[in-house]
Amino acid sequence: MKRVAIIPARGGSKRIPRKNIKPFFGRPMISYSIRAALDSGLFDSVVVSTDDEEIADVARSFGADIPFMRPADLANDHAGTGAVVIHALEWFRKNRIDYDAACCIYATAPLLDPERLKEGWEKLQGKRFAFSVTSFPFPIQRALRQTTDGSVDMFWPENLTRRSQDLEPAYHDAAQFYWGWTDAWLNGEIAFSPISAPVILPRTQVVDIDTPEDWEVAEVTYRVLKG
Repeated sequence: MKRVAIIPARGGSKRIPRKNIKPFFGRPMISYSIRAALDSGLFDSVVVSTDDEEIADVARSFGADIPFMRPADLANDHAGTGAVVIHALEWFRKNRIDYDAACCIYATAPLLDPERLKEGWEKLQGKRFAFSVTSFPFPIQRALRQTTDGSVDMFWPENLTRRSQDLEPAYHDAAQFYWGWTDAWLNGEIAFSPISAPVILPRTQVVDIDTPEDWEVAEVTYRVLKG
């Protein structure tokens, strides 16, 4: 059974310029995702989908394959991850390269553990997708909102006096990886649904790097865990 890792890495990041190859503890950020994929031993190929020649060169130097360059219309601020994965899988099919499953791995995941990729592959069996999630640090059932007059109100007032431990845990996307069968990707099936299995990560192993502040948090977390 053939499996491919697809790492989307466009060149035009705005909030953290060149974040995919920005140095992170002495190595380009993307190298951590490439290395985790290679170290897992799960993939026939680890592919970086990019529109940027410099990113492509860096990715190759760390062992990734660049079989194509991503078109400009899939490298703007509005291009979704799913569309990038579909483009890659369609390119492979046109070139008579068939993969049974694909794992989309984000380029900014320095805390990604290869063992979690293996867990995701195991959980994919019997499901259509499997992806990383982590728990919210506070019960969402007791969330507050600001009203139009500037005061506060509870979304669910009925939970005001309920103990936190009595409320159902809630999870959110951990922004590390997304396993899926090739036909599930190509059919545009919705991963955030009962057709998926969660790979639950501790919050200490999750940082979604979108802003300079996120980058600083990632540095502190990495230093504590890996230093």
